[in-house]
Order: sequence, then C-alpha cells, then structure tokens
Amino acid sequence: MDELEQNNYAELCGTLAAPPVLSHENRQERFFTFPLETQRLSGTIDRVNVVVRERLLAEMPLEESARLCVIGDVRSFNNRRGPGAKLVITVFARDISLSDEPYDRNLILLSGTLCKPPNLRTTPMGRDICDLMLAVNRQYNKSDYIPAIAWGRNAVYAATLAVGEKIFAEGRLQSREYRKYSDDGIAEIRTAYEVSIGRLERVE
Repeated sequence: MDELEQNNYAELCGTLAAPPVLSHENRQERFFTFPLETQRLSGTIDRVNVVVRERLLAEMPLEESARLCVIGDVRSFNNRRGPGAKLVITVFARDISLSDEPYDRNLILLSGTLCKPPNLRTTPMGRDICDLMLAVNRQYNKSDYIPAIAWGRNAVYAATLAVGEKIFAEGRLQSREYRKYSDDGIAEIRTAYEVSIGRLERVE
C-alpha cells in the first residue's frame, strides 16, 4: 500500500444489488454508482454505495446479482440539495473484479484525526457505545470526514481520546435505517453509514 492507502483502505466483496447508474461528471469524465450488499456474520445485510469511473465499467460490464470485489477508499461529501446538509458516505473504487469467493468481505482501515469530542453513551441493553468523527487526509489537500462507532471496551477507550489526536481504526462500513421527523411530524426513512470499529489505537 502507498501512504494514502494506509490512511484509507476499503476492501469489499459482495453482491451487486442494482445496475450502475450515472452519478456525476468531473473534468469530462463520467462516474457511476451502484449498491453492493455484504452480509455480516449475524446475517444482517449492509448496503454500501460504490462510485466508479466509467472506464473501469467499460472493462467489465456488470450484471445484477454479480459477485464483486471492490478495492478503494471511503469518501464523504455534503449533499446540500434539499433542507439542511447531509453527509454522504461512499466507497470510491480503484479496482473492481468479479469474484468466485463464497463469503462476503467488508474491511475498512483508517488512519485519521479525531475532529469532534467522542460521545460515550449506553444502549437500552446496557452496552457501552461511543460515536467518533475522523478526518482522513486525501490527495490535493482534501479530507474525508468519516463517522465511526465503537462498542464495549473499545467504546470506553475511545471516550478517553481528545480532539486532534491521530488514531488508527479497523472495522467494517455498515448501513442502518433510521426515522427523521420533519417539523410537522412526518417521518422519513433515511440510511446512515458509519465504520463499526473492531480495533482502535492511538497513532504516535
């Protein structure tokens, strides 16, 4: 891995859930997006949105339900369309290949700076949980702001971290649905994305 890959590395193997659709154009290059589903050991399905250059798709047309492996990095941007800004999390694909692996994979490696105070809380079942926000450097002086969540002992440890500290996190990119209520009480189903941390440590 080069230095940037060490900062931000994503490796996903799963099932294509829908055909690629045009996402955007940048510098006369087109980018497409598609959802990739990976299954946890618990059976829960995470649905991750992947962004890919058109030239990679041209090399390998994709059919729905195809088994794929994607290597890339986690990206974030603020979607300012509609009321309020919304942080959008995707995986930017640097390489895509067809897979004959029978098992899914969802591996995320991040080295970044803690940019918000950790938020330690307890679930109704009595389990410790801590919310984190990492700023991860990218090329051209850009950064991705990636939400993460730690559980149990990792959560208690994460709560001792200070804003500005550099940390390393290993985990998976997970999706979860939640209800967002408008001022008039109407509920909208939204999907949140975060890195569920399995290993966490300070970086000297």
